[in-house]
Amino acid sequence: MVQNGRFKQPYLETTMSQKLVTSYDVAQLAGVSQPTVSRAFDPKGNINPATRERVLEAAKKLGYQPNAIARGLTTQRTDIVGIIMGNIARSLYYPKVLVEFARRLQAMGKQVLLFNTHETRPVDEIMPRIMSYQVDALVIASSTPGRELIDRFTSMGTPVILLNRTVQDTSANSVCSDNEAGGRLTADTLLDAGHQRLAFMAGVGVTATNELRQKGFTERLHERGVDDVMIAQGEYTYDSGFEAALRLLDRDDPPDSVFCAADIMALGTMDAARYKLGIKIPDEFSVIGYDDIPMARWPTYDLTTIRQSATVMVETAVSLLSAPKDKMITGEVILLPGELIRRGSAKL
Repeated sequence: MVQNGRFKQPYLETTMSQKLVTSYDVAQLAGVSQPTVSRAFDPKGNINPATRERVLEAAKKLGYQPNAIARGLTTQRTDIVGIIMGNIARSLYYPKVLVEFARRLQAMGKQVLLFNTHETRPVDEIMPRIMSYQVDALVIASSTPGRELIDRFTSMGTPVILLNRTVQDTSANSVCSDNEAGGRLTADTLLDAGHQRLAFMAGVGVTATNELRQKGFTERLHERGVDDVMIAQGEYTYDSGFEAALRLLDRDDPPDSVFCAADIMALGTMDAARYKLGIKIPDEFSVIGYDDIPMARWPTYDLTTIRQSATVMVETAVSLLSAPKDKMITGEVILLPGELIRRGSAKL
């Protein structure tokens, strides 16, 4: 509304409230340049703390929020880290990994974009969708990537970190639990405790974690003179562990101990033995898992297991992502030792 050639105050207030506040408005109110405003909202920005506080106060007063998409166009950086995980909904270990990644990356001013895929399907199938988000880095966990996917990203200067996975002859860095060593440690632990009829409960066969845990366990048994190792097939689920345990324990020569490739299968194994077959754990049957998920510590399970620390694994991966691109080593494989956690499910 116009009165005597001037805007009435209510009209002015409405117009200002509808105007899109920009970084230039914040700069004007704070008495700084527009690039200074950009640096104030960048956790890594080189700016005097007092100046940053003044800019943030001006932004708050104006109701300004930086446009991440626009900033990405300017800086050629989205501050988004893509994370690919397979079947996360049924995992009890990888959700903790995801939470750790989100917490640490957000503290660095970055955001996590999750892509969920089936752990037995090639990650390459969703490559076009991933690339459309122009992520600054890619972490692949509990899924098996192909060389093409890795090489496509690294050729564009996008670092790729494999978590608990390795792919030969690629430029991706890998951060893994030393799965083979964990299998060997379990074999020695059970043999040293006097167990004689040992079994391995496998997870999904095509995964490197399963293959290496089985390889370390069975090879160490063979080295120590045990050639007859019982193998039961599971699928990294409670139900598959329950059913596989019934098959193992229904044999004419049932095992006196089992090493499960994942804790979740070990929990199913314990329940099948105790509540379906009336077998006493650990007096008549010992169970050892791998992961050390929270449920492993519950009194009803008290599961002996090989701990692979999600916190340490994520810390290591983030340190690789934080390295300057011109100093980043590619093709590195970092093996983190597992730790035997002795609880009440195994007679040791």
